[in-house]
Amino acid sequence: MKIEEVKQKYKDEWVLVEILKEDDMGNPIDVKLITHSKNRDETREAMKKYRKQYTFHFYTGEIPKDFVAAFYGSGSCGAGTSLISN
Repeated sequence: MKIEEVKQKYKDEWVLVEILKEDDMGNPIDVKLITHSKNRDETREAMKKYRKQYTFHFYTGEIPKDFVAAFYGSGSCGAGTSLISN
């Protein structure tokens, strides 16, 4: 499944996918859906089961104005994003 298809199909949801193919910049192109939910805690819980796979956890909607995105890690492996409410 293409990453853009996932974003359109699961609008305003948290999504966990396995990365199957990346572009030259390391951005996911082809992915396999693992789970999706309106509740971030549900997708984060699923992340524990898929630690050994190369995954991408993201929100498909607009980030609310009272949230801040914090990026951490280095490179595409092991990097992550947290959304923090003000």
